[in-house]
Amino acid sequence: MNRGLIGTSLAALLVAGCATTGGAPKDEGTRIRVAEDPFPSTYQRYPAAPVLLTNVTVLDGEGGRIDRGQVYLADGKIQAVGQSIAAPAGTTVIDGTGKYVTPGIIDVHSHLGDYPSPGVQAHDDGNEATGPSRPEVWAEHSVWPQDPGFSRALANGGVTALQILPGSANLFGGRSVTLKNVPARTVQGMKFPGAPYGLKMACGENPKRVYGDKGGPATRMGNIAVTRQTWIEAKAYKRKWDAYEAEGGDAPEQDLAMDTLKGVLDGKILVHNHCYRADEMAQMIDLSKEAGYRIGTFHHAVESYKIADLLRREGICSAMWADWYGFKMEAYDAIRENIPFVDRAGACAIVHSDDANGIQRLNQEAAKAMAAGRRAGIPISEEHAWTWLAMNPAKAIGIFDQTGSLKPGKNADVVLWNGNPFSTYTRPERVWIDGALMFDAANPRVRPVSDFELGQPGEGDVK
Repeated sequence: MNRGLIGTSLAALLVAGCATTGGAPKDEGTRIRVAEDPFPSTYQRYPAAPVLLTNVTVLDGEGGRIDRGQVYLADGKIQAVGQSIAAPAGTTVIDGTGKYVTPGIIDVHSHLGDYPSPGVQAHDDGNEATGPSRPEVWAEHSVWPQDPGFSRALANGGVTALQILPGSANLFGGRSVTLKNVPARTVQGMKFPGAPYGLKMACGENPKRVYGDKGGPATRMGNIAVTRQTWIEAKAYKRKWDAYEAEGGDAPEQDLAMDTLKGVLDGKILVHNHCYRADEMAQMIDLSKEAGYRIGTFHHAVESYKIADLLRREGICSAMWADWYGFKMEAYDAIRENIPFVDRAGACAIVHSDDANGIQRLNQEAAKAMAAGRRAGIPISEEHAWTWLAMNPAKAIGIFDQTGSLKPGKNADVVLWNGNPFSTYTRPERVWIDGALMFDAANPRVRPVSDFELGQPGEGDVK
């Protein structure tokens, strides 16, 4: 199959020494290894001071709630959560009477940086729409760190971490990257240390629409056939490398596309599958079993409510909107109760944005889904609904060991809201990432403004 953009051949990197030109390696030190993370994170947390938030309503991100609670942040971590914390001398104490404290919101589906503002053709870098299978491209290589959308997501939305995905034009769209929502000169300065890569896949209308007049696939059956064939090639590639690792000899030729798919088959790269219809999600689950990989999350998933029991059994998350529907045929059968119905079935429910404006109001999206569930007779508490924005997305992108809840030892990614965050009138008052104050609504000097924005109309505007 012609994958186009980057065929086979980039030389594999050496762990040590020089590769032999043939035959068995002289020793383990000369064995060729493919670098799994050639563009590592260079993130360094910003300076932080100890802070005690007191007299607040705490939603801990895992379904817990503490009224008249306290949260103590120091050394970049959550140190304590409770009602009678004795903070050391020198700690900044913030009285949050009438206010809420939550973990920072995590968006598992964003295109910030890849489709940055201003939205001009020159910034159209999210889809490598030159062939239906492009697993060799990496979203991070399109991310523009100066996208003004990052600071708006922080200041207006309380978003502290986000996954940047390629678009959904392709069956295999490429690798995703998880970022900390901090100002940096390079994307590597934003990369979330230790976060696994993801693979963006897509099914349904988008790939067949994009490629129907470009050589195909032009149908849903064509989508499945191309996807299956690509995984057959990936498994053959993996067998070659596995044999080389075990037995030595001549190293296989490196292929960037196959490296990504091998990473999936090895369980190191998480699969994020754009899919709307219930029947197609079920087909992709069967396909994944045939190919030998696991789907982590279905994105958009407007018909997940129809197969919520299947998703629970398979341990697959659904990243969903509260009420988007009808903008294309495969979105027609969406319902407002999708998120609460999936949640009620015991499956993993997530509120996501897929939108540069929506990411600024994910708390309101969760509020709409909670209200829809309550109207349908499902008793959803505020503290439980916040799991859709914190614990569940953190699990879906493999960072729950570091963030996603207010538990001692986790990163101090925290939002102080000026009221109930499920109200349309509430906004972030302060936002901390790794314990560093990154936004303060009362202090214009603590509002990130990218270099690109300096001198521009609306510079730093957070309305």
